Amino acid sequence: MPRVAGQIDLAKTEAILDAAVEVLAERGLSASMEEIARRACVSKQTIYNHYGSKAELVRAMVDRRVHEMVAPLETPEGQADPELALAGFGRILLAKLLEGALGRGFFRAAILGAAEAPEVAKAVYEAGPRQSRQRLAEFLELETRAGRLACPDPMEAAEFYAGMVIGSYQTAALLGVDRGLDAAKVDRIATEAAARFLKAYAA
Repeated sequence: MPRVAGQIDLAKTEAILDAAVEVLAERGLSASMEEIARRACVSKQTIYNHYGSKAELVRAMVDRRVHEMVAPLETPEGQADPELALAGFGRILLAKLLEGALGRGFFRAAILGAAEAPEVAKAVYEAGPRQSRQRLAEFLELETRAGRLACPDPMEAAEFYAGMVIGSYQTAALLGVDRGLDAAKVDRIATEAAARFLKAYAA
């Protein structure tokens, strides 16, 4: 079957997104598409054909992270048990802070490079924090309609919950400060935040 214009196979997609994380973390938002293409072992034109611009490439890269983060909200188990879903979301949100230098390095680079590449920085925000909160807000709205929660402003509630979970841990991670977030502590924080949130927004 002929390939649709701009379509690339999954292996190349993953290679490009992985390379983009590495290169942008190392060299900042002004890093060249040539370097990303070289690291991914594809041509620069392949990247442009598929994504169109660096901003859209970054959107796809960050969207992949968000897709993993919101997965607990979309499982049958999570949709039947909001506490389980929220704890799962919080667990992954915190775990992303432990991904290592590449994950943290990319977001540091995005912050430092925001002034020189505002369109790319905006893409990071819109595809990352904004989108993850929006997806969480949609979940909270559905739970409110189902009578399991009472969130009059789901987006505000989503911001409150994310803030409860990450607190100052995100700032520490971006600054390279070790707060001792091991798997057990991540699980405890996420579980406690979900329980307290559900008490605050009980139906």
